[in-house]
Amino acid sequence: MGLFRRKAAEEEDDQANYAQFGRAYIDLGILKKRDFTESTGGPSIRFADIDGYREIPALSNYVYDGNILVLDFTPIANDDLELKRAINELKRVVEDVQGDIAGISQNLLLVTPKGFSIDKKKMKKVQKSER
Repeated sequence: MGLFRRKAAEEEDDQANYAQFGRAYIDLGILKKRDFTESTGGPSIRFADIDGYREIPALSNYVYDGNILVLDFTPIANDDLELKRAINELKRVVEDVQGDIAGISQNLLLVTPKGFSIDKKKMKKVQKSER
């Protein structure tokens, strides 16, 4: 029972603090803690799995924001129709942002926004003079 009393006392303190500022509700913006999973500056590289076509709009927002995506489509690799729809939608997003898209391996895609190009030629051997 002591736990319930302590929680009730904490809630009363919180309500008193909110009443002090003239608010009768809890402003979640004040209570929101910083999300350390989000990047704080510049473009970042994001990794994600594609489980279906429905996830493409949410993933495309990252590309519109200037991030690079590395997408694993292993979960839908056996579903040809779903895979084709997802890749076609990603190609439209890349066209829209003037970015680039390329397959990295059998089940990985690299999607970049404007300003990043993907050289699709495989480097055979780097010579010492090029380093």
